[in-house]
Amino acid sequence: MEFRGTTICAVKRGGMTAIAGDGQVTMGDSVIMKGNAVKVKRIYGEKVVVGFAGSVSDAFALSEKFEAMLQKYSGNLMRAAVELAELWRSDKGGRRLEALLIAADANALFVISGTGEVIEPENGICAIGSGGNYALAAARALAANTDMDAKGIAQAALKIASEICVFTNDHITVETV
Repeated sequence: MEFRGTTICAVKRGGMTAIAGDGQVTMGDSVIMKGNAVKVKRIYGEKVVVGFAGSVSDAFALSEKFEAMLQKYSGNLMRAAVELAELWRSDKGGRRLEALLIAADANALFVISGTGEVIEPENGICAIGSGGNYALAAARALAANTDMDAKGIAQAALKIASEICVFTNDHITVETV
């Protein structure tokens, strides 16, 4: 049986980037193992915020590898993400991690996959995990129709996703850069 950590939403707006994550860890398709997990954290001297979704062990592995790349490239978020992806693609013996990571610093926002993809989201809004599409739709609607700041949008989008997705709860952690 596999443990999964789910929904993360990031919003870049008004000079601030917020990453919000729910607290639910689900075993298989039907058992909530934990409701207060923290899937959003600060790394690299608190200058970078990451949020992860997918298989819990794979998400931790991806996060650790990304943090090592940040150290290697002196905190350059784009370079660390691209080099991690390049390393992943060139490692013929490496396994694919069933996880996604959203990473942000004061200047950039990326989605990084355990299969070696790096994506800069359109319009500064992205979401991952089982409730990601619900959170993404909510965040886009809130950004287009309100004056809420990045933190307010990310948190509200997660709350909306928690009301729709059974793998997402309303124990929300938000970090900003």
